Amino acid sequence: MRWGRLPAVAICLSVRRRSRMMMCVTDELLADQVAYYRQRAGEYDVTAYDDVAAARGRIARLVAQMQPTGSVLEMACGTGLWTQALARFADTVTAVDAAVEAVAIARDRVRSDNVMFEVADVFSWASEERFDVIFFSAWLSHVPTSRFEQFWQLLRPRLANGGRVLFIDEHVDVRDKEAYVPGQDEIVERQLRDGRQFRIVKNFVDPKRLEQQLRALGWHCEIRRDGSDWIRGQARPAL
Repeated sequence: MRWGRLPAVAICLSVRRRSRMMMCVTDELLADQVAYYRQRAGEYDVTAYDDVAAARGRIARLVAQMQPTGSVLEMACGTGLWTQALARFADTVTAVDAAVEAVAIARDRVRSDNVMFEVADVFSWASEERFDVIFFSAWLSHVPTSRFEQFWQLLRPRLANGGRVLFIDEHVDVRDKEAYVPGQDEIVERQLRDGRQFRIVKNFVDPKRLEQQLRALGWHCEIRRDGSDWIRGQARPAL
């Protein structure tokens, strides 16, 4: 998903006005972030993983370690590489993504009877079903700081009793690979193969900091490193 090229928020006459303006920028940027991943869908696997065959092996290993059994909600499923692995363990997988082009690739890739795809915004998608596992890969780092608490509040009522949130993302140690917009701590510039440029949110994961943040929101969280670039985490609502 891509966020817009709006100018930096100007000096405001009041804190309240500044907060409203920042929220507008966030909404615009989130819309652009979706547009970016829609346009990137056809090249995503190769540009994200380079060696897709090796990535499949790594994905299979990580999913096997996490054991996502029962009913699984996959948020921001993308092109379905992780969905395919999840389907081998789960009774059912509901895979949601806002990028219709990515979902089309995922549907073609994953033809399992226990998988259902939906095109929807992750922040607004609603269901009365409660899931044993909520899973997302390379999504949490695209959640803006201003929506972090809101996002985790959305997850809690979607979990069944005893349910878990499982996630994969990139470690803060590889942050330097991105081109951050000057003066912006969480907005990066990305370029597609055809030269088009976009701006998106990217908040790499600092495991200790994330564990502290989630603890403050009422979650028990454990994060482990996988290689030099990824982390895998598990979170449960605190009793």
